[in-house]
Order: sequence, then C-alpha cells, then structure tokens
Amino acid sequence: MATKAEEIFNRAHQLMDQGLSRTDAFKQIAEETGRKYDSVRGSYYSHKLKAEGGGSRSRTRRRETTPEAALADARASLERSIAAIDREIEVAEERAAESAAEAKSLKESATARKKAITERLETLK
Repeated sequence: MATKAEEIFNRAHQLMDQGLSRTDAFKQIAEETGRKYDSVRGSYYSHKLKAEGGGSRSRTRRRETTPEAALADARASLERSIAAIDREIEVAEERAAESAAEAKSLKESATARKKAITERLETLK
C-alpha cells in the first residue's frame, strides 16, 4: 500500500507527463485532495528524498567503539553531508524554477484579472 507522499509523488508525475508544470501539478493535486499547496509540495519532496536514498537511516549498535569504527562513522557522516548539500541545491533550484513559473503565470494573467476587477468596480458605481 502506497503512502500519501508516494501517491502525491506518482500523481504529480502523471500530471507532469501530461504537460503540466510541477507547480501546476501541485496546485491541481491540492484542489483534488483538499490539501494545502505547501502540504502537497512537502509530501512530494519528502517522498522524492526517500526514493533517492535519503531520509532517516538506522544506526548500527556496537558493544564498544574502536578507533577504526569511529573513523568509519565520521567518514560516512561526512559523505552523507556532501550528498545532503547536493540534494539541497537540487531542491532549491526546483523551488526557484517553480517560483519563476508562478511569477510568469501571475504576470501573464495580471492584465485580465485587473480588467475583470475594474469592470466589477464599474458596475458597483
């Protein structure tokens, strides 16, 4: 059984395959599910992180810590930090692209929206 995050991830990719931008896919899923846009986006990226091998990992338990084990743990931690930085950059770039697309969409529709409001204002006079 798929988690909610996995369902959102899969649905977003279905919509993007149909030509929607990621931002528009998130908006449509939010409307379909009654969830907030940011909740949908968070679920998407949460599952994406898990699917790419990120997320929580269980720690191994040892009876005693040897210098070799401590060095291995330190190396593994630093390697995970490097991977996390790469993921942070990727997510930030995706958010920036989504924001740019949203700004473009708002800019393109601004004239029509202003005209509609102006017309309503005129009918109220």
